Amino acid sequence: MEFPNKTLAAILVEQRKDLVVCEISLPRTLGVGQVLVELYYSGICGSQIGEIDGVKGPDKWLPHLLGHEASGKVLAVGPGVKHVKPRQLVVAHWRPGKGIEADTPEYSLNGVAVNAGLVTTFNRHAIISENRLTPIPAETDLKTAALYGCAITTGLGTIENEANIRFGDRVVIFGAGGIGLNLIQGAVFAGAAQVVAVDLYDNRLALARQLGASDVINGTTTDVFQAIDQSLAGESADIFIDNTGQPEVIAKGYQIINSTGRVVLVGVPKNGAKTPLETLDLHFGKSITGTAGGRSQPDQDIYRYMRLFESKGISLDPLVTEVAPLQRVNQLIAQMRSGETAGRCLIDLGSGIS
Repeated sequence: MEFPNKTLAAILVEQRKDLVVCEISLPRTLGVGQVLVELYYSGICGSQIGEIDGVKGPDKWLPHLLGHEASGKVLAVGPGVKHVKPRQLVVAHWRPGKGIEADTPEYSLNGVAVNAGLVTTFNRHAIISENRLTPIPAETDLKTAALYGCAITTGLGTIENEANIRFGDRVVIFGAGGIGLNLIQGAVFAGAAQVVAVDLYDNRLALARQLGASDVINGTTTDVFQAIDQSLAGESADIFIDNTGQPEVIAKGYQIINSTGRVVLVGVPKNGAKTPLETLDLHFGKSITGTAGGRSQPDQDIYRYMRLFESKGISLDPLVTEVAPLQRVNQLIAQMRSGETAGRCLIDLGSGIS
């Protein structure tokens, strides 16, 4: 095939500023373990908003590309690649799977280096490490396939590997965005007796209810933890899952779980944030843990989760509530920030399927 010289991309040039959408130059050859992918749809995750906002502090890699969940097609493979083949459809993901972990690619803009990680998805064509790609069946819906790169695998993986929900557990999920909605679905699948969803936006809570939440609470119109207490009829929660990264929410969640309850942290706090806890409880059964993508294993879990949704006849379409071309990426991000978008925003990278 003819190797593309340039591709359209959204670049983080300066923190707390809009992304710059323009054409960048691609490397002329593929290195060991590298795969050239034509991307169709990319999700926008809260992690990218965190990168833009600098929640982890100054970014030494600017300018750089973004994105870590997408669907696409393999165009070419570099030396040593065996796990994926040209013309295969794939999911791009940030958790490592099978294959080689390659060197990062070298893009450029007018002769200036544009940095990239092992996977980026806010670009029409991407050079991605083999172990950040998982092949999927040819008949897979390409819009919802992108969600398996992070939103679904993080949500269901957290339920499976971190929350350890038992039949009849009472679960509180704080934050009902793209990952939160999959946490809600996962908690229902796992047999929770009650799933209380908390968010700031009614449209997200309506979608949470549609996906199985038994109780929904709008944090802007009520005393949240009083409302949680009422929903639980004065009982303690068994599991509290936080997607906000806010220290005060984490501390309060730790207080409302029972003596053997579990707090699972999905949201990432700002750099330097501290949460006060009474650690004595940890010696007698309480636990608190952070998670990195739910400890999912994409090469195994993507297939399993696809089978799960198929066996239950569940459509993933409700999870996608906005699709727009890459030129509108900053608008999509603004809609996520404002709460206008209930579910996952997808960038249509030129699939022609929107």
